[in-house]
Amino acid sequence: SRLQAAPVPPSRERDSAKLSIRSRGPLAAMSFAKQLVVDCRGHLLGRLSSIIAKELLNGQQMVLLRAEDVNMSGSLYRAKLKYANFKRKKTNSNPRHGPFHQRAPSKILWRTIRGMVPHKTARGAAALDRLKCFEGIPHPFDRKKRMVIPAALKVLRLRPERKFCKLGDLSNLFGWKHAALITRLEDQRKVKSAAFHKKKVAVTRARAESVKKVKVSAEDQKVLEAAGFA
Repeated sequence: SRLQAAPVPPSRERDSAKLSIRSRGPLAAMSFAKQLVVDCRGHLLGRLSSIIAKELLNGQQMVLLRAEDVNMSGSLYRAKLKYANFKRKKTNSNPRHGPFHQRAPSKILWRTIRGMVPHKTARGAAALDRLKCFEGIPHPFDRKKRMVIPAALKVLRLRPERKFCKLGDLSNLFGWKHAALITRLEDQRKVKSAAFHKKKVAVTRARAESVKKVKVSAEDQKVLEAAGFA
């Protein structure tokens, strides 16, 4: 689980106490940070959006990555029919007045969250300003710690025999043209990430071995024990 190391501030505890029992579960382990970066891969669209919406309204800044890998329950064919029905809806007198049908996965995710926020009020508009959504993992977020939300993970919330699909596949069917570009950039990022991880593991192992070889005098050992480091 994520974000359980830091204690929850009193103001957040009061806010959580006002929530219903059903919604309090996934938020109980949340803690306030300057900015939270969430890797959306393998999360269910609706569950992820509802938890993110509540955090935004509580004042948390959120960055959502890999929107193209968000999962939706139900087959791709079913999702295609639902989106085609949504795509029909327009202003008869002038379609340019909306509603606007977003194609990019990050924009679809953003709009889903917007539907769970009172975005026409000042409070809701300020909450949406705290949200950023991206396809892939662009710089500088490729160098930041990324979180997951267990309460929204597909493997924990959807029965294994149920059908599901990816948001990126749905976007591809309705005119999103950058799937190949995102795949190429992600492949490049993963190569760099693997090299960094290999180097980090080697440095950590070397440091641990060096610490084992260090000999401490009896006097220094007493000082360390007194300070609580022994």
